[in-house]
Amino acid sequence: MFKPRAIEAYRRDEKLGHQMLTPEERIRLLKPYLPSPPLHPSEQANKRAMENEQRLGVRRFLKRQWHLFVFIVIHFFFSLYIRIRQAYHQVVNKISSVYHHHHRAPDLIYNDVKDLRRLPKHLSVVLTLDEDARGGTGLAKLIEEASDIAAWCASARIPQLSIYEKTGTLKGYLPRVHRSMTQKLAAYFGPNTPGVGIRAPHCPSIETAPTLAASRIENDGLKHLSVMILSAEDGRDSIVDLTKTLADMSQRGKISTSDITIELVDAELSESVMGEPDLLLLFGPRVELVGYPPWQVRLTEISHVQDNEGVNYQVFYRGLLKYAGAQMRWGR
Repeated sequence: MFKPRAIEAYRRDEKLGHQMLTPEERIRLLKPYLPSPPLHPSEQANKRAMENEQRLGVRRFLKRQWHLFVFIVIHFFFSLYIRIRQAYHQVVNKISSVYHHHHRAPDLIYNDVKDLRRLPKHLSVVLTLDEDARGGTGLAKLIEEASDIAAWCASARIPQLSIYEKTGTLKGYLPRVHRSMTQKLAAYFGPNTPGVGIRAPHCPSIETAPTLAASRIENDGLKHLSVMILSAEDGRDSIVDLTKTLADMSQRGKISTSDITIELVDAELSESVMGEPDLLLLFGPRVELVGYPPWQVRLTEISHVQDNEGVNYQVFYRGLLKYAGAQMRWGR
């Protein structure tokens, strides 16, 4: 940056027609602010040689070897820890699966959960379609997993189940999903099969009434199971659509801005998509919501089993245990 004294001297010389300073003085005045001249080819070669010597020096070589050694040691111990943790969880899950096996008996499942302090009224799960499977086996596996979870919920007397699958494949096969769930419930409950209703946002619902024997049961057994199928388009996209609708209504004067409240947004999303679940189960090894509707999961208890792969009863049972022991502070 130019110094004020140099600027003043140069401007005064310019006003006097460059009569105050000699050419040598003007050069000395501007020289500190000029870029350095390019190096001579021989000087550039010497500079590169010095850089190569520094790059290939013994100290630099030893430093790189030390960094590589530290990286290998850290990687080794971390990999060892991961392997031991995975093996431990596999053994624990296997023992737990033997001790707590439902045997497709609703009474056994209910005995597992009847002493819990509380059970969710609305259970939600995240399922993943195996897109690498061939010949429709991925879809068949997905429907089978959804049917198993529906049977577990009915056995545990959880009246509402929502199933989130990101791609929306299940939405295109609602009759097939309903038929599979009905058959699965019949295999579990026999003549006392509860009714099941399955629906999806912006899709007609499919209902099945409970069997005559189930409707005559006088105890508090589940009479009807409600199932909601969700996909990624029911998440952020639904919030964006509602925002556009409310903004358009406000501009047209059909609704006041003071009427747009959290309660209104919650009511609209609950009606168009679904209400907020009490418990969200993840069957993957990590907590990944993969686009799950964000508004509906604000105060939901989220549960997953570390290093678990695939849908199994142990994740379902452990999730109910965690929910029963969780402290509900509602953000306070």
